Amino acid sequence: MRSLPVVIAASFLFAACSSQTTTPAASTSAAPVKAAAKAPQCYNGDASMFVDVGTSASISGVMVKCEATGDGKSAQWMGKKH
Repeated sequence: MRSLPVVIAASFLFAACSSQTTTPAASTSAAPVKAAAKAPQCYNGDASMFVDVGTSASISGVMVKCEATGDGKSAQWMGKKH
């Protein structure tokens, strides 16, 4: 008998929620905007920042240069070439 009011309240809640209709959000733009392609960068852990390709730095006492990889999608630190 104690659960009868809970069951009645739950049935009213489910009936009220099922009768509501949702309206689709109106689209403000016709085509999605693509983000600009980012240039590859190297992370300098000593300075805690990203640097652009072509930048030289001393990381842990070693002179290195940020150079783009062969595919051009990323960059990596390269040591002095002999």
